[in-house]
Amino acid sequence: MFVVTAPTGNIGRQVVQNLLGQDAPVRVVVRDPSRLPADIRDRVDVVTGSHSDPEVIAGACAGARAVLWLVPPQPRVADVERFYLDFTRPAAGAFVKHGVERVIGVSALGRGTPWEHDAGHVTAVLAMDDLIAAGGVPYRALANPSFIDNTLTQIPSITGHGVISSPVAADRRMPTCTTGDIAAVATRLLLDDGWTGHGEVPVLGPEDLSGDDQARIISEVLGRPVRYRQVPAGEFEATMLAYGMSEGVARSMTRMMLAKDAGLDNGVTRTPENSTPTTFREWCERVLKPMVHAA
Repeated sequence: MFVVTAPTGNIGRQVVQNLLGQDAPVRVVVRDPSRLPADIRDRVDVVTGSHSDPEVIAGACAGARAVLWLVPPQPRVADVERFYLDFTRPAAGAFVKHGVERVIGVSALGRGTPWEHDAGHVTAVLAMDDLIAAGGVPYRALANPSFIDNTLTQIPSITGHGVISSPVAADRRMPTCTTGDIAAVATRLLLDDGWTGHGEVPVLGPEDLSGDDQARIISEVLGRPVRYRQVPAGEFEATMLAYGMSEGVARSMTRMMLAKDAGLDNGVTRTPENSTPTTFREWCERVLKPMVHAA
């Protein structure tokens, strides 16, 4: 049995589809089963509840060979690192108690860099990795950069102002990847029983791009001018607060972006093994362009 947490999110949803496509038995942990597509709901074993609940995650892990572990975003917590650790602690115990053979965690780049201990959400997720690995379960942390898919949140700015923005310098080239490519790597590792121990698996996408590079590609794909704007950290944090995030989450997001601007995501050397196939241009043509036109 393969357990997928957060199965209605971008990564979990695609991992479920990938596993079912391989005729693998799938169990999902979900608060609201009605959010699962009907054709998926009828093909998986559903455990209802939060995977932070000790009884829920214990039931999900019973008889499980492998687990995809993903902590869902929570915009209103006071302390992001405490949230990640408190959410994960029951699962870390359940993995060991129920003899789970391997766990894949959705994590982040940054370990071993000068910024790993002051990078907001990244610092929190690296602490989560350490907690799981300390239990002794075979563990692979998917070390991801920023998700290309997050560009969708900028559609109102693209259509209204011809701008994409972040606190990162316009010429800072960094890796980015799609959630689909992350899901593909996660699926491969879940199905592969040939690894043990714990470690990181970087997922770098196929290329490093700057904000200016992304704006140029979006302009070419959409056939309209789009420029990149570096926003001051204070403005970025104020925007997060205006979106309804807590002070702790807004501050953590800002620290993460400042660390990325300093080089957090550039600490891993790109190789054919850690490069995934989907380019930013391909994603813009396939996903962004239709959604912008619809908007």
